[in-house]
Amino acid sequence: MAKAMTQAQILTKLAESQEMSKKQVKAFLENIAAMAYTEAKNGFTLPGLGKLVIVARKARMGRNPATGETIKIPAKKVLKFRVAKACKDAIAPPKAAAKATPKKKVVAKKAAKKKK
Repeated sequence: MAKAMTQAQILTKLAESQEMSKKQVKAFLENIAAMAYTEAKNGFTLPGLGKLVIVARKARMGRNPATGETIKIPAKKVLKFRVAKACKDAIAPPKAAAKATPKKKVVAKKAAKKKK
């Protein structure tokens, strides 16, 4: 598996593709990050990539792993990133397309057995 791109690699690639300086690209990305921090409470969307949303978690019972004692975990709000459908489909194709491919292999194997 390939390693994730570093910040420097991302800046270089964006600067080259958009014909901008690395400083301009860095300032732009910092602006987006700052905007995401302030707007996350209302929901912040990056079109084609996903959105930040706040999700309310209910209070629940849990266990202290060290002692095994039952404890009450209070309700809280957590920040989640929901990946956009277009992004999901680009990275991992939908299951319908994935299921169609193995069936063709099965049919090919059955045909090969019949020839023998």
